[in-house]
Amino acid sequence: MLKMEAVTKTYNHRRPAIDVLSDVSLEITQGDFVSIVGPSGSGKSTLLLMLGGMLSPSAGRVEIDGQSIYDLAPDQRAALRGRKIGFVFQTFSLVPYLSALENVQMPLLLAGFDEQDQKKRAVRLLERFGLGDRLEHKPCELSVGQQQRVALARMLANDPGVILADEPTGSLDPETSAQVVGFLDQMNQDGRTVVMVTHDPGVASRAKRTLKLYDGRISHGGTMNSISVQNETPM
Repeated sequence: MLKMEAVTKTYNHRRPAIDVLSDVSLEITQGDFVSIVGPSGSGKSTLLLMLGGMLSPSAGRVEIDGQSIYDLAPDQRAALRGRKIGFVFQTFSLVPYLSALENVQMPLLLAGFDEQDQKKRAVRLLERFGLGDRLEHKPCELSVGQQQRVALARMLANDPGVILADEPTGSLDPETSAQVVGFLDQMNQDGRTVVMVTHDPGVASRAKRTLKLYDGRISHGGTMNSISVQNETPM
């Protein structure tokens, strides 16, 4: 389960101070598929980074499976991310001088897998995403859609239970976008929790439920059986 309790994020480096998130509380149960929508600057990516243990709140509590993330030391928090969370970004963040295979092997190397196991798992994941014939290609030798599929394969390398996707289709054409959302849906059907930030209403509609961020607060749409949202403000 992912949980936020009375979370506020304030940026003080400019005056006046800005509350990007304001007293937000929510719960997302295991196996859910949630989309987060809202206007630019509404705090969508900030919320996602906080859920992933990458940006500490100014106030409030963030939990994964009952563990308060930001009560952990930085190295413990990084280890928790490596075990439980997979990230997908619009920019892909592939290492440009590594092949597709080596990019997918990277998190396995960092996790201490031996080289043979790294390669076997990386090959299997790339084949799952239809890239079995692109193992040795570097990112510049792949289409944008193929690069995103490499990023998805890399994200699954450590078998995370939670997937956090920030505009995963933002730079893709409609056909490739549909493929990527289809992959996320498959991962959700495998039992993983998926939280996806998107500006595309069509992409958002593929999730089981939707959170709407506006002015630092949350409202919701769709069926919310497994999400409890407080401080609702209509858009």
